[in-house]
Amino acid sequence: MKAAVEVLTVYMARELGSRGITVNVVAPGAIETDFFGGAVRDTPAFNRFFADMTALGRVGVADDIGPVIAGLLSDANR
Repeated sequence: MKAAVEVLTVYMARELGSRGITVNVVAPGAIETDFFGGAVRDTPAFNRFFADMTALGRVGVADDIGPVIAGLLSDANR
């Protein structure tokens, strides 16, 4: 799924760049949220399954990606 998002992002950036429109993507992987009923957050085996596939050895939390998204959306990033 992420590969498709990355390809679409590159395509959109090429199409829209000439108009001064930037295209960014944030694809963080598993994040402990209420999505899927909090399964990643609340089920230790599920959490460990995803954590074992990451470089940091843990599942992300919203505070890991929130500042990145806020930075991309800020006027300072233009």
